[in-house]
Amino acid sequence: MKGVQFLVAFVVLALASSFASASDPSPLQDFCVAIDDYKSVFVNGKFCKDPKHATADDFFYSGINIPQNTSNLVGSTVTPVNVAQIPGLNTLGVSLVRIDYAPYGQNAPHTHPRASEILFVQEGTLYVGFVTSNPDNKLFTKVLNKGDVFVFPIGLIHFQFNIGKTNAVAFAALSSQNPGVITIANAVFGSDPPINPDVLAKAFQLDQNVVKSLQAKFWWDNN
Repeated sequence: MKGVQFLVAFVVLALASSFASASDPSPLQDFCVAIDDYKSVFVNGKFCKDPKHATADDFFYSGINIPQNTSNLVGSTVTPVNVAQIPGLNTLGVSLVRIDYAPYGQNAPHTHPRASEILFVQEGTLYVGFVTSNPDNKLFTKVLNKGDVFVFPIGLIHFQFNIGKTNAVAFAALSSQNPGVITIANAVFGSDPPINPDVLAKAFQLDQNVVKSLQAKFWWDNN
């Protein structure tokens, strides 16, 4: 019996450890400025520059205040500020985005596989929401105005829609140096190579011709 209890305790501790390490690892030094030298080797994150050679520019980005062009199919543009733009973010587990929305533009339903997100509305009025996982698939929504803040939990499908007649701007912080993004429509109907239409027709309970029509569309990436 004691052996079984020990095994159960060991499994629980192992699972807890795996959950604890599921997000960006904690830094083991003051900072770790990313470099792209060793391109034939892959690591969880980026290689580090010698701290003696780091400069203030490694921790700096300019231009997040500049409005972006939103005249595209979804009516929005995302400007990321992650480890690709600021090498000094490497190992720090945080990043930022600016999102510009045209009137009635949207940041289409998507997920961030590696980060939770906290969104701040600087200008405009946004209808936002997220959907919980199976089996409930519960929808949480809110209308946000200037100065409001909303949180999207890690990995859950979420969206923002500008319901105002003017442009809207939001900023969001994410809990990863590289949160990733999976836009649902793009991934399902715009994959390369395409998913077998029989699979999608059954999954979405659609006629196969409708699926093929959706797969033939150009799926816009606003990132």
